[in-house]
Amino acid sequence: MSSPLPPSELTRMVKSRPLPAGAVVIEATPAECAALAARFGLGAVHRLRAEVALDNKARAIRATGRLRADIMQPCAISAEDFPVTIDEPVDLRFVEDRGRPMTEDELLEVELEADDCDEIAFTGEMFDLGEAVAQTLGLAIDPYAEGPKADAARKAAGIVAEGEQDGPLAAMLAALQKS
Repeated sequence: MSSPLPPSELTRMVKSRPLPAGAVVIEATPAECAALAARFGLGAVHRLRAEVALDNKARAIRATGRLRADIMQPCAISAEDFPVTIDEPVDLRFVEDRGRPMTEDELLEVELEADDCDEIAFTGEMFDLGEAVAQTLGLAIDPYAEGPKADAARKAAGIVAEGEQDGPLAAMLAALQKS
């Protein structure tokens, strides 16, 4: 049996019936920003704001909008924090988990493309839009982002760019590539 999930750093429960009129605005408090930074291994989350419109669709709730955040992210090369601005679309489907397997007709009915929205199952009368926004932030963070000191860190570590190698093996490689 699996253990329950830990509580979300950005819980914003929304009633599924009736849905709120207009866009739902989610802004993280300083404490929530600090918790999200720890969760995602960031130096800091200075600001996180999402505006999401909710719309009832067949057997699902569609959530569309924008997520904007200012973070301090560690450079993949030097590990020094540098500022990053995130501006990402939000496109999600909240699907009520009925506790039963889908029929073959239901399985055949859903056709998602690679760029289609993510599906999140929920039970009961409420779903956690805040956690969905937090997950969207996590997916928007580039794990290989390079900061302004990346080239200096490479040079200090003796890492050279492709084609800039020197020494006897580099000369042999260059000779092989010419032939």
